[in-house]
Amino acid sequence: MTKARAEAEPRRRAKPKRRALPKSRAKSDSAGFTPAVILVEPQLGENIGFAARAMANFGLTELRLIAPRDGWPSDRARAAAAGADAIIDAATVYPSLEAAIGDLTFLLATTARPRGMVKPVLTLEDTARELAARGGKGERIGIMFGPERSGLDNDAISLADAIVTAPVNPAFASLNIAQAVLLMSYEWMKSGMEDLEAVPFQALEQRPSTKEQLFGLFDQLEEALDSRNYFHPPSKKPKMVDNLRAVLSRRAFTEQEISVLRGVISSLDRFSRNSPRKGGSTRSRKEAPTDDSADE
Repeated sequence: MTKARAEAEPRRRAKPKRRALPKSRAKSDSAGFTPAVILVEPQLGENIGFAARAMANFGLTELRLIAPRDGWPSDRARAAAAGADAIIDAATVYPSLEAAIGDLTFLLATTARPRGMVKPVLTLEDTARELAARGGKGERIGIMFGPERSGLDNDAISLADAIVTAPVNPAFASLNIAQAVLLMSYEWMKSGMEDLEAVPFQALEQRPSTKEQLFGLFDQLEEALDSRNYFHPPSKKPKMVDNLRAVLSRRAFTEQEISVLRGVISSLDRFSRNSPRKGGSTRSRKEAPTDDSADE
């Protein structure tokens, strides 16, 4: 085997079992190739693991590593991946950037800094659409991310077909490598979703309360307060009742919420601090503040 061939051949770590990843919601997963995530000389195993986790979250599966500083495989990367074992197990290590990108037809470089190169500069949204279109045609595509300390150097960026950048605070533009992978992975998945307004789950449906139910809450609460001489002096009772009802009418309660509030009032009305309901947990009298109204 020649030296050049040996350099181009990746090293893989074989594993007997892999944890299956959930299927992506992006249409492009079945329509063509998904982008390969290429980490150039990553420094920390934890960041590789965080990047793998972000990839799994949004349906990317191919991770390529170029000369990771702390070696490979990495227990720290596996721990940080938090279950994205399939991506960690399938990660491919290359000795050079040229070896890692040799099979690709379209390559993007991520950077937050202008490099003075005559290359297209794409937004995250434009990038995701471009990758989805090319992947759908069966092209082999990839996205490069640079080392944590310095980012991609100009030699690496010169090999890319285009540059992708994100709007960040110019006074602090450096993103963690895993954060950058997450941003790109998220935009990639969005590009293949049929409905961007769709959510994976809905709030529980509850019936809104009727005015009659709300009036019952008013009556119960006002009677409980009135029995404890809350409305004092009596001349101010009408205004105090109006204020109380205004507070309770500010939002639309559901039937369940009305039921909860009335249950609270019933409990306070029936039991005092000194004579609580049996079977419940209680604090000692030293811990409990004095409640004069409950004993009247």
